[in-house]
Amino acid sequence: MSLSRATRLLFPVWSMAVCAALTLALTSTLPTPASAQTAPTTHKQDPLAQAHPNALPPAVLKTLRQAQVPASALSVLIAPLPASDTPGKRADAQPPRLSHRPQAASNPASVMKLFTTYAGLSLLGPDHVWRNRVYADGPVRDGVLQGNLVVRGSGDPKLVLERLQDLLGQVLAAGVREVRGDIVLDRSVFDVRERSEPFDDEPLRPYNVSPDGLLLNFKAVVYKFTPDAANGPVQVRFEPPLAGMDAPTQVTASTAPCNDWRSQLKADFSQPLQVRFTGSYPARCGEREWPVAYSDPEQYAPRVMQAMWLAAGGRLSGQVRYGLRPASARLLVDAPSLTLAEVIQDINKFSNNVMAQQLFLTLSSELGAPGRFEASRLRMSRWWREGFSGFDEPALDNGSGLSRTERSSAASLTALLQAAHSGPHAQAFAQSLSLAGVDGTTARLKERNPQSPVIGKAWLKTGSLRDVVSVAGYVQGQSGQRYTVVAIVNHPNANQARPAIDQLLEWAVRDQNNFENARTAVRPSTKGQRQ
Repeated sequence: MSLSRATRLLFPVWSMAVCAALTLALTSTLPTPASAQTAPTTHKQDPLAQAHPNALPPAVLKTLRQAQVPASALSVLIAPLPASDTPGKRADAQPPRLSHRPQAASNPASVMKLFTTYAGLSLLGPDHVWRNRVYADGPVRDGVLQGNLVVRGSGDPKLVLERLQDLLGQVLAAGVREVRGDIVLDRSVFDVRERSEPFDDEPLRPYNVSPDGLLLNFKAVVYKFTPDAANGPVQVRFEPPLAGMDAPTQVTASTAPCNDWRSQLKADFSQPLQVRFTGSYPARCGEREWPVAYSDPEQYAPRVMQAMWLAAGGRLSGQVRYGLRPASARLLVDAPSLTLAEVIQDINKFSNNVMAQQLFLTLSSELGAPGRFEASRLRMSRWWREGFSGFDEPALDNGSGLSRTERSSAASLTALLQAAHSGPHAQAFAQSLSLAGVDGTTARLKERNPQSPVIGKAWLKTGSLRDVVSVAGYVQGQSGQRYTVVAIVNHPNANQARPAIDQLLEWAVRDQNNFENARTAVRPSTKGQRQ
């Protein structure tokens, strides 16, 4: 399974290489430091917005009414990005074009990842890597390790199958082919525990996976269903391999419509090593894949490590277990992760919760002690107070937005977006956002509205929870002016208010039309006057 495919299966995505190419192809409109791209000097402020910056567009108000969501449940702040001729220097902020309850503390859901990723860029740097290390606790003679092989996790957010295969290949290349002892998994870089209860009533969804100092392949199993061309049984495969795993290789094909095909399989994941599909699979679905969080997460890494070590040609006389690296162990392999700039593309474009939590914990583990949520919250708090004095501090939990307690205001999110745009890591930050209608979580915008002016003109982070829908990022206006846009809805009918979010984005892009409409609206009437 390729790197991009691993991410796509667990969190629906496009190839990262394609995303990067599309982003680079649009550098003429990509939000970059103002020193690199200066907004047109002929641009004028929207006179209607100047006169009534708190007035929501009529179409948005109508859509909210249809969704039975009061305007008091919405927070919006749309502000021009100021130009600056000095690299790395923040220019003075300009008056907002639209401001509605900007100071209200709301739950922004996954938009909270913007705080974590920008803090990561600021505190660790875009070239930061996590180092996965393998040690030999004993002598190696003729390819045999007389002792334990210790794999020490670094908190790497994306240690997926291909990179684990490469790591084990490096161990073999270092001269260890047989371990006459145990394989010890050291995940002590983080001090976290598996959740006692899932975040919601979907415990097997990959977004519910807990962070881990040695996070392997997002603790997920991907089941692949392939109908037989001759209408025979549907073939079933799964990956990664897990030691002791027993899963069916076939399932009955059906002629049923391809609606809710997962429920038609009647899957039983209650026994982690004996998965069963007692239903059938609609042949007309074609080939499909189903990522599932492993139901016994504590045993996932040991079973994957054992199966993959043996598959790589290694031999093992002992077991795979958790433990700590002895001080006497000798370093065999030091394998760096992807860079932070690459990692945050998964976190923001595709809203990967566990990767965001891995980064959040790294903010404290990098100081020398095991990473803990409380320690990371304290470091984030200091960072915010030092860089964003005067703006309400966000209330953080795990840094991913998968929380009922995390809070921020539209004003604080706007301050972060504006600072990121003028800062030294502007390009890395902007490239981590979903390009509207093209990739990541906003790709379906093109399906909802193929003619939307927002397509290719906005770089966004979206958020969604029960009772929450949100968006934050950058928009390129038709006038040439760039804007930060933040919109958050907290209400039981929030999901029905998604069209209002789309309308706000369109309103921001269509700034030229807004200017013309505003000039018409404020032009004095001449009816009945002498010409």
